[in-house]
Amino acid sequence: MNLANSITLARFPLLVLLVWMLYTGGMWGRFLAVPGVVLLIGMDAFDGIVARRRNETSLLGSVLDIAADRAVEIVLWVVFASMNLISIVIPVIFIIRGALTDSVREVGYAGGKTAHAQIRSDWGYWIVVGRPMRAGYGLAKAAAFMTLALTLALQTIQSPFYQPTLLISLMFSWLSTVLCVVRGMPVVMEAFRWEKGGS
Repeated sequence: MNLANSITLARFPLLVLLVWMLYTGGMWGRFLAVPGVVLLIGMDAFDGIVARRRNETSLLGSVLDIAADRAVEIVLWVVFASMNLISIVIPVIFIIRGALTDSVREVGYAGGKTAHAQIRSDWGYWIVVGRPMRAGYGLAKAAAFMTLALTLALQTIQSPFYQPTLLISLMFSWLSTVLCVVRGMPVVMEAFRWEKGGS
């Protein structure tokens, strides 16, 4: 168990704590959940930095990172949908996309390839692995989760800023959903190339 993987695994209990705070934390718990969400998302970037700098990158680390990302996004989308802040369509899309891409990636993992190493085409690599797309997607999700948590906190105290914050959160939520689908397409499409024996 290296430091990078420990940081990745620490995201799971923090996620559970945040869900508890959002449901039962009251006013203070919900406001504290906002920086908690930022920390949860930030840990995703931090574990990757630690892994590269300490030379702790591994196939297991790649799998754990994707598992943590998937758990965080699905749980938070479901939580916010259950609180009627977003449409149930959003978590449904994320769950279907995650099931497809993760199942396809299992083939590559069996061959000892990380998720990123499985992308062969230049355009697919740019969409899935390229830093601009990854950063944009990560920032859109971080902004969506942060503003959704803030919306819930503002709703709790009946703040007049609730409605505009909700609109901003919806914008980031749907942007994240579109990027989720776009970034999942190359993963699934390249699976058909494997099936045909293409390079």
